[in-house]
Amino acid sequence: MQIHYKIVEFTLKAETEINLPDFKGSAFRGGFGNILRQITCVLKRQQCIDCPIKTKCIYAYVFETVSDTTANFLNMHKYEKVPHPFVFEPPLNKKKLYQPAEEFKFKIILIGKAIEYLPYFVVTIKELGKVGIGKAKGKFIISNISSSNLETISLNSVNLEQNFTKLSLNILTPIRIKYNRSLVNQLDFHVLIRSILRRISLLYYFHCKKEPLQVDVNSLIEKAEKVKILDDNTRWYDWERYSSRQDTRMKLGGVVGEITYEGDITPFIPFLKACEILHVGKGTSFGLGKYEIVNHQIKL
Repeated sequence: MQIHYKIVEFTLKAETEINLPDFKGSAFRGGFGNILRQITCVLKRQQCIDCPIKTKCIYAYVFETVSDTTANFLNMHKYEKVPHPFVFEPPLNKKKLYQPAEEFKFKIILIGKAIEYLPYFVVTIKELGKVGIGKAKGKFIISNISSSNLETISLNSVNLEQNFTKLSLNILTPIRIKYNRSLVNQLDFHVLIRSILRRISLLYYFHCKKEPLQVDVNSLIEKAEKVKILDDNTRWYDWERYSSRQDTRMKLGGVVGEITYEGDITPFIPFLKACEILHVGKGTSFGLGKYEIVNHQIKL
């Protein structure tokens, strides 16, 4: 069970003053979607869900991925939508204002089949620079592009001789997870694992293998419920973004900070490490749900 991905880093140079929000990924992703549709959509007045050629459309696949009847086993009625096959990772600093000639970097993680559409991402970002982003539509050019080799996330079990008994996560951008239809402000381990397993399963099916992930989800969740919070230094962080498609401001707060878990964490290591790259929760496409594993205790 493998998920392939590629990390592409763009170096952008401001041509006019650029004023970005707290989480820069929201400005990039919103503008990106509009430009990608202009470039690739044939029937621009047609909604993706009703479009007769949606299964062959690059925009529909990348930005409006639609579920299909073959995915019934995934209980898709429980989920609002299929996750995007990409993650925008903007700079994590709080710098908002960039002057002409000033450079900054951001990354795009392409997942599974989306890797073959890298040229479309490059062209779209280039065109986005001409249109502009943020307040007053600040313009930029691409001064450099670099990309990793094809990388692979293995979802196979870790070495069973290792027993992971404690693990800390540093949550860098807000994690937004719904459990029992409500956003959680305490990240219990089983709630985190449920969200991770859901995201990986959907990404694997829709963007990688078109087959279910061979994982005993119920058993894993049962084990996850036994893992406890040892130390919780997280907090709720509120922020907003403007959605041009919905013409409204959206509250997108989530959990940030550091949290430490204790218990039998061994079975979850492959999935935790996977979403260290793929992010977790809602809003991942514009950079939310990013965490790093900062330490772990191993009993040999």
